[in-house]
Amino acid sequence: MCGVCGILYKNRGDGARAPIGADLTSMLASMVHRGADSTGVTVAGQSRQSDLIVRVWAEDDADGQQALGKVEANLEANGARVKARSRVGDYLRVSVDYQGDVQKLADALVDMDGLVIHSIGECSEVIKDVGTAGDLDTRHNLGRLRGTHGIGHVRLATESRVDISHSHPFWAYPYSDVTVVHNGQLTNYHKLKRKYEDMGYRFQTENDSELIAVFLADKLALGATLSEALHDALGTLDGTFTFLVSTRDGLGYAKDQWSAKPLVTMETDDVIAMASEEVALRSVFREEIERVEPQENEVMTWSI
Repeated sequence: MCGVCGILYKNRGDGARAPIGADLTSMLASMVHRGADSTGVTVAGQSRQSDLIVRVWAEDDADGQQALGKVEANLEANGARVKARSRVGDYLRVSVDYQGDVQKLADALVDMDGLVIHSIGECSEVIKDVGTAGDLDTRHNLGRLRGTHGIGHVRLATESRVDISHSHPFWAYPYSDVTVVHNGQLTNYHKLKRKYEDMGYRFQTENDSELIAVFLADKLALGATLSEALHDALGTLDGTFTFLVSTRDGLGYAKDQWSAKPLVTMETDDVIAMASEEVALRSVFREEIERVEPQENEVMTWSI
């Protein structure tokens, strides 16, 4: 059992930013009973201070060489200029100016021993860790992050170990600003993964949610709208699932033909929010607003 949530503030093209980090923290904290093994978010639509935000998990070498220094050196060797950096344990955040191909930069990083890329984004970043939403906020100061939209996930490890590699959200390597959170299971995961590997895609994990992110990003790169990509997913992905996707300028969800995994939405003229449980939405919507439960084979999208 896991929990997902998402929120988008509409009409934010004027540069104003909303408390996405605090909203997601509150929503996820209210669903801690659905999973306390790990928690993660994507915060999107942040004010641009650099070309890219790179977030990775990287261990120090056995000889004690600092991972952050090695990551910075790798980035600069591949044409990026480091503007800012921060570190929380083994979690590194580096802001860079970079005009080249994101895949080239991603490939150079992922080939480093002991490193996993959590996200590369122009205006978004993935922050995830073991523990609860409160733990995530305490360690990574999540509540301070502002943006236009975001998604989140709480995880209960039922079939795999508790570690950061199985935590959501999952980034669509190597596309910037496409991430997914997912409640469910794909039954044709291995077949589809082999297909995308034959197309030249690289995967960092064995998690089926990473495949969903890559599937959607590939469709978007070929010119599909987010709605079209989600409808294509319903026709291609087998299993029971509810998943949310965050892109550079939008948010969407898709539910499978059985609608077995719960989702509830609430919407006003200014904001749309969705979550596995209504209690999460009530932590954001203080006034009385009608709730809607999406049904089978349903797709919806919103844009900032």
